[in-house]
Amino acid sequence: MNFLSDILLATAAIGAAIFCLVLSRRLRALTTLDSGMGKAIAVLSAQVDDLSRALRTAQQTARSSAEKLDTQSRRAEAACRQLELLMASLHDLPAHPPAQPPAREAPEKATEPPHSRPLSSWNSASARRPQAAPVADPVAGAARGPRVLRRRPVVGGHG
Repeated sequence: MNFLSDILLATAAIGAAIFCLVLSRRLRALTTLDSGMGKAIAVLSAQVDDLSRALRTAQQTARSSAEKLDTQSRRAEAACRQLELLMASLHDLPAHPPAQPPAREAPEKATEPPHSRPLSSWNSASARRPQAAPVADPVAGAARGPRVLRRRPVVGGHG
């Protein structure tokens, strides 16, 4: 009986040794860097490093963009305040401009060269055009009240 138990024990030990050898080869195949799981782990760690660098640059870019946006919004608010002051100062202006603009100094008249005079009577009218009538002040028109536009009745009953 001792002999039988020794044989069974030796057989179990040899089986365990073969099982350990197979497991050792499989683990070695998984951990090699050329192929298998080791290669996959190496590639993934390189990608993690690349992504962390990209994340850092994105954060730096976002910070600088936020700072630029902040300075631009401050400048815009300052310009808005200035425009509000200008608009408020426009209300202080008189409603009607002065009747006549200040007189300008007339330049000394030089003698006209002969070619500046018209050669015939049809050209003399265009040379002495009347000055245009002064344009009505839109601010003064607004003081009188709004204009109401109405449609004219159409002759013939179509409208």
